[in-house]
Amino acid sequence: MSRTFYKTLRLLPGSIRPQIGLAYLLARMTDTIADTEIVPSEQRLKALSDLRGRILGTSKERLKFEEIAVKQGSAAERAALERCEEALKVLEDFEAEDVKRVRMVLDTITSGQELDLQRFAGASKGRIVALRVDAELDDYTYRVAGCVGEFWTKMCRAHLFPKAAIDEELLLKNGVRFGKGLQLVNILRDLPADLSHGRCYMPSERLAQIGLNPGDLLESKNETKFRQLYNEYLGVAESHLAAGWAYTNMLPKGCVRVRLACAWPILIGMQTIAKLKTENVLDPRQRIKISRAEVKQLMMRSVLAYPWPPAWKRLFPAAN
Repeated sequence: MSRTFYKTLRLLPGSIRPQIGLAYLLARMTDTIADTEIVPSEQRLKALSDLRGRILGTSKERLKFEEIAVKQGSAAERAALERCEEALKVLEDFEAEDVKRVRMVLDTITSGQELDLQRFAGASKGRIVALRVDAELDDYTYRVAGCVGEFWTKMCRAHLFPKAAIDEELLLKNGVRFGKGLQLVNILRDLPADLSHGRCYMPSERLAQIGLNPGDLLESKNETKFRQLYNEYLGVAESHLAAGWAYTNMLPKGCVRVRLACAWPILIGMQTIAKLKTENVLDPRQRIKISRAEVKQLMMRSVLAYPWPPAWKRLFPAAN
């Protein structure tokens, strides 16, 4: 269900891989439910609420997602919904503190997905609904990704380096920004696709300041007028990923697997930003992403650079 995060999960130490892997799988299930647009939003909200209740342990009612599962174009997403009960059973086998951590992050993620469904109810290409202000965008990126940085940090801290001398407050803060940065890159990359479904994550207040409205972003000819504002958001994403890079380098150097697992999505994100700076980001015909070959090369370079601090530092463009 993931082209790149799968590689990150495989790299993680065995003491945290099952917990983080399951949290990711459950989040993908909730995301699949939220994104099944052929199903009415009220039904999706009900399904999300039911799954959330089971994850949090407030409900024991068996989940029935067959109607949503059969509407999936992806066999993997269909299978995940069909086997949801198996995943929930795995959660019960974790130690109590890990269950709390998984529940907390999924509670936050699903709250963001529910808010999104409510906010964009009735949206379509002919009726675009936009966020209003930057604070709403920041809140959304926290709910669906920034909270994952907190979860990841607490899980690693508990199982991998509980006694290491680290500025924990700064580590958590940078972990949140790490997650926000990755999500913001996704939002900026997927702008045309989201607009085609009537969703605009670019705040209408900011668009109005440059004489545009959300519907204007459907026209690729408006890219020049939009570019300066778009670049501002790219700058925010870069700043968040720089905090993620600082986060990675705060981790004990002996945690090689975790540091590489953090470095890969950051470097992929930075390379994606580089492409977004040069392409027409309003052109729906373009799917801007880095290739599998580029991902593989990036991963290989990071592994080779790891033992050499100067080479490792040069991996992150803004650190040069």
